[in-house]
Amino acid sequence: MDLVLLAVAAVWGGVTGLLIPRAAYRFAVEPEEPWRTACPSGHAFTGPLGGWLGPARCAACASRAQTAVPPYGGESEAPVPPSGDDRPAPAPVPYAPGTLAPLVTVLASTVLAAATGARPELAGWLLLAPVAVLLATVDRRVHRLPDPLTLPLAAAAVLLLGGAALLPGHAGSWTTALLGGPALGGFYFLLFLINPNGMGFGDVKLALALGVALGWYGWEVLFLGGFAGFLFGAAYGLGLVLLRRAGRRTGIPFGPFMIAGALTGILLGALAA
Repeated sequence: MDLVLLAVAAVWGGVTGLLIPRAAYRFAVEPEEPWRTACPSGHAFTGPLGGWLGPARCAACASRAQTAVPPYGGESEAPVPPSGDDRPAPAPVPYAPGTLAPLVTVLASTVLAAATGARPELAGWLLLAPVAVLLATVDRRVHRLPDPLTLPLAAAAVLLLGGAALLPGHAGSWTTALLGGPALGGFYFLLFLINPNGMGFGDVKLALALGVALGWYGWEVLFLGGFAGFLFGAAYGLGLVLLRRAGRRTGIPFGPFMIAGALTGILLGALAA
């Protein structure tokens, strides 16, 4: 196993994972609400891509907190909080949780590199992984899979795997990947038609991308990854019921389990290739 490859994948996962909390905070709104453009205190997001990329901490809020209390012996018109001493106020809590998503992205990138090795499709997996973690994060918070993420993810999967298929040493089939997207997406669409209240249309769109990724390693992997998503979701729902934290009709975000199932299938497919 190439330790350098694993290290590069882990660093990639860490860097991209640190950018997920801000994007997740901006996307995690109800369907009728616009994407967030400012932190909870009202400071507009700035930075690359219109402020979509950046840390999960508002610099303006941090600056205000640091200047709210004067240094030792100094004077300020800002009110001093009754803390019992004259120490500077601590920096504010980040506006979005910034630990779990980076850790998951690092783990996913590392295991993908370990299973795939130095094959061309690894570049595709590493580029798709942060977007998948972002989707899972948003769905977990607001039970929503935004179109600006699901549809481009499917297109990116097609293009990235198509590029990998042109390079020597790849271990998959682009033809099967192209067929896998409509196959899994069509199956989810059928479930949506049967029970619209139990299956969101965002899940159908996500299934297109996951079907492309799973289809790369063949129909067996496509079936396994799709089934694993249902298995993970059912186990989670049953656990909530047994713990009396949810009822049989309680809705759960299914996107994270779809993605976890797809990751399981890809890992097994890569190891068997």
